[in-house]
Amino acid sequence: MSRRRFLKITAAAALASPATAGEGPAVWHGRALGADVQLRVTGLSPERAALLWPRVARLLERIEASVSLFRPSELTRLNETGLLAHPGEDMRALCDLSARLHAATGGAFDPSVQPLWRALAQGSDIAAARARIGWQRVEIGTAAIRLEPGAALTFNGVAQGYAADRVAALLRAQGLREVLVDTGEIVATGRRWPVTIAAPDGTPLAQRDLRNRALATSSPAATRVGPTHAAHILHPGGQAPLWQTVSVSAPSAALADGLSTAFCLMPREGIDAALARFAQARLEYLV
Repeated sequence: MSRRRFLKITAAAALASPATAGEGPAVWHGRALGADVQLRVTGLSPERAALLWPRVARLLERIEASVSLFRPSELTRLNETGLLAHPGEDMRALCDLSARLHAATGGAFDPSVQPLWRALAQGSDIAAARARIGWQRVEIGTAAIRLEPGAALTFNGVAQGYAADRVAALLRAQGLREVLVDTGEIVATGRRWPVTIAAPDGTPLAQRDLRNRALATSSPAATRVGPTHAAHILHPGGQAPLWQTVSVSAPSAALADGLSTAFCLMPREGIDAALARFAQARLEYLV
């Protein structure tokens, strides 16, 4: 379920940097989970920022060490061995959310599609990979997570949103109220932050004002996988995506992230049924 995101901050205040904006927001740039990360925080002095930004970097490093597929992590150990003893809080939180999303979307959201992603990327046996998919092949216990032989997980459908939520919580705990966190998913707090929903080529599609909410957008055609150029948002049953671009807002970026991913694969009646399970989530754009 790995995919790029297309959200663009458009407010003039949001685009200004401290060097040119006087009283404008403090800005931090970094990278995590394969995406550029940008923070904009109002009311943060240079002195406090110098102490806070390393804490943000350490938090993002912790999340990568849990769920990255592209470096050694708890997730790569789980996928390689089929067992992860004493999973950390980030892994447990993402497993719990994934179970909720899987149930609410009728199985469209399924982190167990990783064998299919790998087979598509390598041009190997697709039928054999599909036989190893299934959330029922994952056992989540209090002391360990176990996978059946051949199973593997990816949290790329929720990890960027989860990272945005955790960073926003860290900033909130420091008393910072006007915050915009962009990890590929956006969390906006304290005031209204204009955000543009854009197509994969950058064409603006719609604008939304976010305040104390998160927004995630998914586009299946944004990235193509392997020699067959398959869409990178994968249905566990093999069905093709039904929508070109889906945006969802919710109180949590991880929730918006997971729903926007799954909704690319679901008919409209299924989307409406899933939204009924999450009363505060909203479909913001669908085409």
